[in-house]
Amino acid sequence: MAATLIFVVACWCGHRYRYVWKAEGPTWQLWVYGVAAAVGLLMLGFIPIV
Repeated sequence: MAATLIFVVACWCGHRYRYVWKAEGPTWQLWVYGVAAAVGLLMLGFIPIV
């Protein structure tokens, strides 16, 4: 269940990152969504979740 939640949040952050990037929004939002998506996907890849 935890892995699914992390995956969904990471996908949502990636979607928001792309939306802000295409709309040429504030740079700080790009950083927030991009880092959150990257951390979520790295957690799924490298931390064993039981």
